[in-house]
Amino acid sequence: MSEERTFHILVINPGSTSTKLSLFRNDREVLHQTWSHSMEDLKGFRSVAEQADFRSHFIDRFLGQKEIDVHIFDAVAARGGLLKPIESGVYSVNRRMREDLVSARFGEHASNLGALLAWAVSEKVGCPAFIADPVVVDEMEEMARLTGFPEIRRKSIFHALNQKSAAREVARMLGKPYEDCNFIVAHMGGGISVGAHRRGRVVDVNNALDGDGPFSPERAGSLPAGQLVELCFSGKYDREEIFRKVTERGGLVAHRESNNFKELKEAKDRGDNQARLIYEALVYKVSQEICKHGATLNGQVDRIILTGGMAMDTLFTRMIRKRVQHLTQVEIIPGEREMLSLALAVLAVLRKEMEQKEYV
Repeated sequence: MSEERTFHILVINPGSTSTKLSLFRNDREVLHQTWSHSMEDLKGFRSVAEQADFRSHFIDRFLGQKEIDVHIFDAVAARGGLLKPIESGVYSVNRRMREDLVSARFGEHASNLGALLAWAVSEKVGCPAFIADPVVVDEMEEMARLTGFPEIRRKSIFHALNQKSAAREVARMLGKPYEDCNFIVAHMGGGISVGAHRRGRVVDVNNALDGDGPFSPERAGSLPAGQLVELCFSGKYDREEIFRKVTERGGLVAHRESNNFKELKEAKDRGDNQARLIYEALVYKVSQEICKHGATLNGQVDRIILTGGMAMDTLFTRMIRKRVQHLTQVEIIPGEREMLSLALAVLAVLRKEMEQKEYV
């Protein structure tokens, strides 16, 4: 039997104040480094896209310090940004995608840099560049988009990369293709998204950026409409300030002036009653969001999956399990797993187990 071919994949994951880089040999991470960027470092840039050269410098340093021969790269994988709504999959970085990201046509976010940085490396090296399952993956059913206002439709913006990766891992554990399974997946991190996965498609999910669902370390989640309208027209805040309260200054930040979930748990354990109430409310809200998707999937749920950084807290997951296990068994896939998820998705394309898609 011939030996399995070894593929080398450079993974790039730009965050708002960091650039994460990893080198994978097939599905094994062999090198990793995270570069942190202060607000002082970034304040001179008028847009996210303008940071591309600045961030590329750190990629060059990573490759130089680790003495990596770039000609071994078979592909560059990057976190996807705010693009138009697309189906789940692995997409080659092309001109249309780069234009939409540079212009921030569909919104501005640090993840927009991923494809731009990957393309720059791929041009130097002569290998393909890809993104996989960006936050704008949209497979929602039409009735899930409807609201009580015809002019307002629900959007699919969620942690598609980690949700899909965790779902595929659990499907492998069950010995079934992901496309044959029904899952409810809760990604719990700075934002919280809970998706109903029906036979390989996320048919309903909360907008984890500025829409609905549980509150989270940074986001407000669903809010009573009337009270939100009153707040908007109170004269205390302008449009930008309200938007920041919803997307960046809500949740734990609003209640505790910190987005640190670990600190919340430590305060609860010290006897802080407000911290205990917020901690238990998070359990309650996430559990509610999970249980409603029992109806989405007509009660046919193979597994509930808890993932993301907050899933590393065993008490938190145990309390959620107690509230939702009447639906089905609960699996825990802790951590963000973004680097591994990107590598595995691109590896599947390189091995011809999955077809790459084109962004048009």
